[in-house]
Parts: sequence; structure tokens; C-alpha cells
Amino acid sequence: MTAYPLEPDAAGMHRLVDEAMRRIVAHIESLPSQPASNVEGATDFARTLIEPLPREGVAYDRLLDFLFDEAIPRSFNAAGPGYLAFIPGGGIFHAAVADLIADAVNRYVGVCAAAPALVQLETNVVRWFCEIVGYGEGSGGVLTSGGSLANLTAIIAARSSVLGNDFSGGTLYCGDQTHHAFQKAAILAGFPAANIREIPSDAMFRVRLDLLADAIVQDRANGYTPFMLCGSAGTTATGAVDDLAALGRLARQESVWFHVDGAYGAFFMLTERGRAAMEGISEADSIILDPHKTLFLPFGTGALLVRDATVLRSTYSMHADYLPGFQQGDELIDFCELSPELSRDFRGLRVWLPLKLFGIEPFRQQLDEKLDLAAWAAAELHTIEGIEVDAEPQLSIVAFRLVKPGADPDALNRDLIARINARQRVMLTGAVVDGRFVIRICVVSHRTHRERMEMCMEDIRAAVSELRTA
Repeated sequence: MTAYPLEPDAAGMHRLVDEAMRRIVAHIESLPSQPASNVEGATDFARTLIEPLPREGVAYDRLLDFLFDEAIPRSFNAAGPGYLAFIPGGGIFHAAVADLIADAVNRYVGVCAAAPALVQLETNVVRWFCEIVGYGEGSGGVLTSGGSLANLTAIIAARSSVLGNDFSGGTLYCGDQTHHAFQKAAILAGFPAANIREIPSDAMFRVRLDLLADAIVQDRANGYTPFMLCGSAGTTATGAVDDLAALGRLARQESVWFHVDGAYGAFFMLTERGRAAMEGISEADSIILDPHKTLFLPFGTGALLVRDATVLRSTYSMHADYLPGFQQGDELIDFCELSPELSRDFRGLRVWLPLKLFGIEPFRQQLDEKLDLAAWAAAELHTIEGIEVDAEPQLSIVAFRLVKPGADPDALNRDLIARINARQRVMLTGAVVDGRFVIRICVVSHRTHRERMEMCMEDIRAAVSELRTA
């Protein structure tokens, strides 16, 4: 062992990477044949791993064997082609290479002065995202760890901009299908749960504008200060897209901040169908995105965009004597002035490298394919006796259930999804909408193509046949 084990020489670095890559490549190549979910007994296994602080090291090969043979397989195969559950995050390999580079060079990008060129690369990424959603000059934003932090950052900025220091009477509005990260962020931002209004949805699971408008009027009459409404550009349960153009008009009419949760759906703006579905999104004051969903990047990659970038700076700018001078020009940015984070990883490289390497067109093509696959799946479901499609795909999610006379519908469909998933070629998850349990197919992964969707339909048909004769 060298005198400084934390500083491997060139040969040592090559060995570390080469040994890891041998296992990584084998793992990725085997993704199509791995079970879509392999968590039976995983919790009990996890308990066996509890241990005190290690005093002595373990051989690198043994650690890699443990990770790839024992720990990693006991999980949802979220990177595999059969993962149609929740909202998948595919994790393109090129982004992993970018993370290796970013972590190895370990440059600090919280303030521009520390790495101006690298900060500019990440700034370019944010501007590309603004272009995708239709934001123009003066817009901006910041990359985050995901939609939860993006929501929190947006709500605090809106609170500061609209309400100032006295915000106890501020009320927020969202649909009853809105991802709970919005409500959680509002509570973390200091708003009582009683100040958050969840508005019922229509038959297509979109927030009802008439009830939303009534709620705002009623709150004003009761002495509250309505200040923020949230629309969904693709809900988690059914992929529903609110009428964003109408929500924008209502927000302007009522002088409230218009926020859009586009974590799942906003990148479909790259497609013609997505732009049609999300007309009006560019009128939002803020939009959250999850590139780790519909841009196929690794988990931990989110974004907040704002139509007026000065709002973030006025909310989050704070200086200290030990920090270098901040940038004064619009063309250069200090990310610590735009969000709660001072220390942060160089997360922009995992977006910049793939987009520069391929351009945007392959991503657009992949998203169009996912829209096609969801539409195909819905059409196939309509041909299966006893299946009702509860939510036609507005983007790349379709929700359905099995109906059988005399059977408890929720128990029946929980049994159905268990039978489908037991075949381990695909993994589906359910949701409760309008008080009933439905089964979702969410097509997002860049590794999911027609052949896997055909397997999915085969497994659904087989499971339905079993239950029909049971």
C-alpha cells in the first residue's frame, strides 16, 4: 500500500475505473434480461448490512462483487426496458461519463469566479431549457436535485415576490391530481396546510377552472391573499395536462403567480404533439422540469425555470466577506444567488455533454416514440375483454382497470397487477383516482421499445385470462 492511499497513481486509477467498467458494461448489457423488479426479501437483506464504522479496508474486487452481485440486483430495475412503473428514469450512459469527469476534476461552480467556463456551460443548459418551453429574453433558472427542491425554490421566490415578509394569509391552489411535492414544498416554505387548496378535477383529470376561480374569489372575501396557482403539465397518476392557457389567463386576471409542474411532461414540448397539449406553458411565471425523467438523465437532475430571472436573484442573493465577488452583468451568473444552495455539484455537465454530443434530435425522436407506444398500448387495451381504459394517454401514460361482475374492483385490480408483475418482464404500478384503483403504464425509458410493449400486452392478456376464469 502506498504512503498516501487516497492518492492513487496512474496505474491505480486505471485499475479502479477498468474494474468498475467491466462490471458496469456487463450490467447494462444484461438490463433487458434482468427482472423488472427484484425486491422480495430485499428489506430483510438490507437489515443484515447494518454495521459499525469500518476500521480496516476491504479488497476492491470484493466490494465490486458485493455491489453488482448482491446489492444492486435487489431493487426495482428502473433503468431497464420493462420498467413502466411510477415515472422511469433511464439514465443514459453518456451522462454517467460526464459525472465521472465532473466528480474527478471536482471544480466548484457555486460562484462564477471559481470556474467561469464551467458555470457558463451549465448556464447554457438552463438557457436551452428555457428555449424548449418557449421562454424568451430575461428568463433563467437553476439546475436542482429534482422537482422537490425546484418546487420549494419556486414557492419561496413567489412568496417573496408577491407577498413579502407577511405571508401568513397567502393561499396556494393546485389540482387534486397535482404531485404532492408541491403541497410538501408549500408547507416547508412556511404555509399551513390549511392554506393550500386542492381543487377537484374534471373527467379527464384536469383541474376544474370554474371551481378554481370560485375558490380564489371566496378566499379574497374571507380575508386571505391568493398568490399562487399550480398547473400540471403531465400528472403522475394519469399523465393529464391541465388547460395551461386558461390557467395563465386566470392567473393574470387575479394577479397571482402562475407555476407549472412540468417535471414529467414539459420536455414533450420538443414534440409537435407535446407543444399542442401544453399550449400556454410559456405564460407561466415558473416551471419545474425533471431531466432525469423525460430527458433520460440520471436521478438527481431537476430544474427550475422562471420567466423573469431577476426574481430568483432578489430572493436568494446574499453575500459574505469570505466569498469572491459576484457577477454584475446579465451574461454571467453566480448560481448561489439563484437558489438556496451554496455548495453544489457540477450537475450541468451530465446534461451538457449528451446534448452537445448528439444534438437535440435523438431526444425528440425518443419522446415521439414514447407517445406512439402509449397510444398503441391504449388501443391494445381496448381490445381486451373486461378492460376499461380510465385515462386515455394525453402524453405517455395510460391508466386502465379490469371489470368483472360480482368482484370487488379494487381487490380484483390489485390481484391483476400482482399477476402481471410476477412474470417479471415488466413492472407496472397503480394509483387511486376518483376513489378507484387503476393500473398505470408509463412509457418513458429510452430503452423501452415496441418489443417490450408487446411483452407487456402479452402479460396483461395472460393475467386477465387467469382472473376471468378464476
